[in-house]
Amino acid sequence: MLEIIKKLAIISSHPIQYNAPLFALLAKEESLDLMVFYTWGEQSMGEKYDPDFQRTIQWDIPLLEGYNYRFLENTSKNAGSHHFKGIVNPTLNVEIENWGADIVWVWGWSFDSHLKAIRYFKGKKEVWFRGDSTLLDESKGFSLKKAARRLFLKWVYSHVDKAFYVGTHNKAYYIKHGLKDNQLVYAPHAVDNHRFEDSDGTLNVKAMEWRRSLGISDDQFVLLFAGKFEPKKNPLYLLKAWKELEFNKYNVVFVGNGSLEKELKSAASENCVFLPFQNQSMMPLVYKIADAFVLPSLSETWGLVINEALASGVPVIASNRCGGAIDLVDGHTGCIIDPIDENSIGKAIEIIQSTEFKESFDSHRAEKLKIHSYREIIAAVLNNI
Repeated sequence: MLEIIKKLAIISSHPIQYNAPLFALLAKEESLDLMVFYTWGEQSMGEKYDPDFQRTIQWDIPLLEGYNYRFLENTSKNAGSHHFKGIVNPTLNVEIENWGADIVWVWGWSFDSHLKAIRYFKGKKEVWFRGDSTLLDESKGFSLKKAARRLFLKWVYSHVDKAFYVGTHNKAYYIKHGLKDNQLVYAPHAVDNHRFEDSDGTLNVKAMEWRRSLGISDDQFVLLFAGKFEPKKNPLYLLKAWKELEFNKYNVVFVGNGSLEKELKSAASENCVFLPFQNQSMMPLVYKIADAFVLPSLSETWGLVINEALASGVPVIASNRCGGAIDLVDGHTGCIIDPIDENSIGKAIEIIQSTEFKESFDSHRAEKLKIHSYREIIAAVLNNI
C-alpha cells in the first residue's frame, strides 16, 4: 500500500533561529511535503535594526537550509512584524491553493495576512494554529476592554481546527478562548538542544578561560543575564538582588544591549561584568560561563532562553511571570522566583548550591529536554496528519 503524503503549508512571518531547525527536520519526514510561506518578505532577511537591542542584528546561523520555502511579496507601506498591518500579502491564499496544501498551519494570527488566511481556509483545508500566548498578563476583574478582546479571540479561534499548545499556561489560554480539549495538541516549546551540548567538554574549558579573562575567580558563583536590557526583561531586579549578596562570593554577568544599559552600568559596581550582544553561534559558550541563568522578566509568554540554559547544563532561576517556568523549572532544574521580591534570589541560590540539588540536576534536566525537543513536536504533527 502506498503511503499517503500530506502537503503541509506553514505560514510564518520570517525565518527565526528557533524554528528553522524544526522545519528542516519536518522536511525529512517521508509522510510530509512541507512548504514554509514567509509573509514578511525577503526584506526580513539580512541585517535589521532591533529597537529593543538598539543595534543592527543579523543572525549568524543558517535559517533557510534543509526545507522548502517561499518569500511572499509584502505590500505593506510599513513592513514588519511589529504591527498588524505590517504584513499584507495579496497572493498568499492563492499561492497556498495553487501549491495544493492539505493542511494550513498558521504561526501567529496578529498580522493582516495570517488572520485572513485562517478565515479563508476554514472549511476548505484543515487549519492548524501555533502560538504561545498566556493569561499571565491579563488584568484581574471585569473590564469592557477585556470582555471585548475575549469575544474577539473566541471568534479568531473559532476558525481553527487544531491548536498546538506549547505548555501549561498556553493551554489554559486556548481553553479560555473557546477551544476544546479534542482540538488541543501538546507540542512543547523547544530549541535545538544538540547545538548547546558539550559532549567533549571543550566549551567548559573555553568558558573557564573566558571567566578568568573577565576577572572572575574559579570559586565565584556566576549569575548570568542574557537578553535585551529593557524594563520588561527586568535586569535591574537582578542587579539590586545581587547587591544584597556577599560580593566576594558572587559575580553577575550581563550580556546584551538596550535602553537600560546606561542605568545598569551606572548602578553597577565591582564583580559585575557587562558583555555586548552575542550572536547565536556564541550562545552555547555564553551559557557555560554561568553557575545559574537568571530570567527575572515581568512579562514573558515563554522564555526560550530557559530551554537554552538547561540544554547547556546550567540551572535556571526564572520569574513566575515567564510562561515556560511552570513546565521547565521544578526545584530540580532551578527555582521560580517573584520578580518583585529581591530576597528570592538568595533563597534560590541556596537551593541550587545544595548537595541534593546538584545530585539530581542532570537527570531531571535530561527528562525536561527529552520532552521539550523537536522530536516531540514532530511526533505531535505526525500523529495528527
